[in-house]
Amino acid sequence: MAQLTLTTFLSLDGVMQAPGGPDEDRSDGFDRGGWVVPYADDDMGRFMNEVFDRADAFLLGRRTYEIFASYWPKVTDPDDPIAGPLNNLPKHVVSRTLRTVEWNNSHLVEGDLGEVVARLKEGPGREVQVHGSARLAQGLIAHGLVDALNLLVFPVFLGKGRRLFPDGGVPTAYELTGHRTTSTGATIQTYRPTGPAEFGAFPAAE
Repeated sequence: MAQLTLTTFLSLDGVMQAPGGPDEDRSDGFDRGGWVVPYADDDMGRFMNEVFDRADAFLLGRRTYEIFASYWPKVTDPDDPIAGPLNNLPKHVVSRTLRTVEWNNSHLVEGDLGEVVARLKEGPGREVQVHGSARLAQGLIAHGLVDALNLLVFPVFLGKGRRLFPDGGVPTAYELTGHRTTSTGATIQTYRPTGPAEFGAFPAAE
């Protein structure tokens, strides 16, 4: 049974919008794109290669799908650790506006998202991976559908932009299952949900 994993880049204030370039996503007037670029290094690359090596399918939002589809098909080396999986494995695209998807092995998602995710998880393989896809990621987290979070947090404060964690949803506790630090000061943390969040109070001073 496959697991649904989410991998995303975050600023210190939780922004995930347009990490890779100024024109990647200017939605809502966002003008601070490309903030990951100064911190990209071999440590980050090794981790991302490990992530894509576990992929058996992808679940992507429209914007991330279009960004990927405009770039990765041009990387034709079959041994490229990221282009190979992205160009060949199934890509399930969640969109209210797209009518067709032309990138190899791409499929539009139809029907209830929770039912679609359950069906994908029931299939063979290790991981169905979500990358970026802010609105999709927020919905998946809010409904408790993500089995693991890979959060790459970079040492930069942006002050505005679309954030990962949504308001609302079910309060959930997580277990830290992996962590490392890159040469440029980014932290890479993997979390798995353990159940409902717990709450308490510190003892009052006597």
